[in-house]
Amino acid sequence: MDELSALRLQMDWGVDEVLLAEPQNRLRVTPKVASPVPSPPRGVPLPLSVLPAGPADAAKIAANCAKIEDLQEALANFTGCALRDTATQLVFADGAVEARVMLIGDAPAAEDDRSGRPFSGPRGQLLDKMLASIGLDRSLVRITNIVPWRPPGDRQPTEAEIALCLPFLQRHIALLRPDCLILLGAVAAKAMLPAQYGHAGISKLRGKWQSIEIPGAPALVPCLPIYHPAYLLRTPAAKRDSWHDLLALRAWLDSQD
Repeated sequence: MDELSALRLQMDWGVDEVLLAEPQNRLRVTPKVASPVPSPPRGVPLPLSVLPAGPADAAKIAANCAKIEDLQEALANFTGCALRDTATQLVFADGAVEARVMLIGDAPAAEDDRSGRPFSGPRGQLLDKMLASIGLDRSLVRITNIVPWRPPGDRQPTEAEIALCLPFLQRHIALLRPDCLILLGAVAAKAMLPAQYGHAGISKLRGKWQSIEIPGAPALVPCLPIYHPAYLLRTPAAKRDSWHDLLALRAWLDSQD
């Protein structure tokens, strides 16, 4: 196995730190020498993408994006989230840019990380079947995630990672202006719904329409939490509840025509 293959294997295993061969004296104080940072030419503003990483900085960058293409480019250049350093590539979105329905998952999986397309593996195949059962497909909806980079080992994104990426997703919604949001799973539901729903499990939230406020959106946006396709692959018995949720989505869309 060559060095590159070994590194990719470690990334698939979720390795996020390397141990040194010799123990280190953590009590020893080593003075830090600040590296000089070159100043930009006079009159040239410092790019927002190199500001200290924080939700407020991410919100400033996202707010400056007037088009979805601008937002994708801003995310591609955003260095504030450490997930960017361990992922293969940005997984921005898939589907229509004028979709009535926007589906939001938690984070890209390994297949998505390789292809650059959300829900491209087995759970994506199930999602396609779910959409087809009510007369929808990828060309008619918008599919994205709370976090656009794959967490190491396919772990769930942390609250800090979600807070850092959420302003970009909210701007995506504001620019797309979908009729409704479908929140796929507990992570997406907790991130998008008001704080009072944060401790409720997806089994209690699923199938119940909510209206949420999105910065920059002209009105409250209806959203429907449902089970994540990955959960349905692990728990086939839950597909019955998901079928009822999909029928509720179809009925809601028909009522808006």
